[in-house]
Amino acid sequence: MEYVNYNGKIYPAAEPIVSAASRALRYGDGLFETMKLHNGTIVHMADHFSRLWQGLQALQFQIPPHFTPAFLAQSILLLAKKNACQNNARVRLNIFRAEGGLYDLISPNPSYVIECWPLSDTIGDLNSNGLVAGICNDIAKSCDMLCNIKHNNYLGYIMAAMQAKKNRWNDALILNQHGRVADSTIANVFLIKNNCITTPLLTEGCVAGVMRKNLLKFLKAGNWQVKEAAVTTDDLLQADEVFFTNSIYNIRWVKQIGESNYSNLLTQQVYQAFVPTIC
Repeated sequence: MEYVNYNGKIYPAAEPIVSAASRALRYGDGLFETMKLHNGTIVHMADHFSRLWQGLQALQFQIPPHFTPAFLAQSILLLAKKNACQNNARVRLNIFRAEGGLYDLISPNPSYVIECWPLSDTIGDLNSNGLVAGICNDIAKSCDMLCNIKHNNYLGYIMAAMQAKKNRWNDALILNQHGRVADSTIANVFLIKNNCITTPLLTEGCVAGVMRKNLLKFLKAGNWQVKEAAVTTDDLLQADEVFFTNSIYNIRWVKQIGESNYSNLLTQQVYQAFVPTIC
C-alpha cells in the first residue's frame, strides 16, 4: 500500500495523519468496515454501507450532506486506482470523531481514513488445509447495543488474537458474557450437526457480518437446513463440521478446535453453491 485517503486528501501511507488529541487514538471513538474490491466493484457494497450507517447512528455521529455511501464508494475506487489494486483489493474504511476530550468534543462530524491493499486472485478459495482454532476463555463479549458493530474498541479481539498466536492457532473464538459462542477474532462462526447449519444469533453478541447475512439469505432461499441459535462450547466441540465466514476469505473450513476434529463434506457443498453467486 503506497497511499491512503485522509478526509479526502491523498497521503503517502507512511506519513503521520492524526494528532495526539485524536479521539480515535484516545478512546477508540469510531467504527470501521472491511470490504473486498473485485474488478472495480465493491462486493456487497449496499450491505456494507447499510451496516456502517447503522453504526454511525448508534454512535451518534452527525452526518454532513456530502458524506454519503456514493461519496465514500467513489473515494475508495479512486484510492484503489492510485494504489494499482482495483482488480482485487482489501479495503479498510475507518470513521472516527477527530479531536477532543471525553466531554469537550470539538466536532461530532466524521473524519475518515481509507486504506487498500492488493489481494491474490485465490484469496476467496476454500482452504484445503483446515484451520486450527482455540477458545479464548479470558475475554467475555457483552451482548449490548455495540456488540454487532465493528467499532474501533477492538481490545478484546486483540487479546484473543495474541492468545491464538501464542498457541499457534489460526484464529480464536470469542465467548459472550453468558459463556456461549459469539464469533472469532476476524469471522462469524458456523457449525454443522446432522446436516443442520447453525450460527449464533445476533443477540448472542456476534458482529453482524455481511458475509454471514448473505450466506444465511442464500441458504434459507435454497431450503438448506439452517438456523440462528445460541451456541454453547459443547455444541461447537461436538459438531460434525465448523467453518468461518468473512468478507475477504468468504468461507474457511476449520479442521480442529481443541481435541475436536471436523470434516468438511457439507462445507464444500455450501462453498461450491454459494461463492459463485457473490461476484
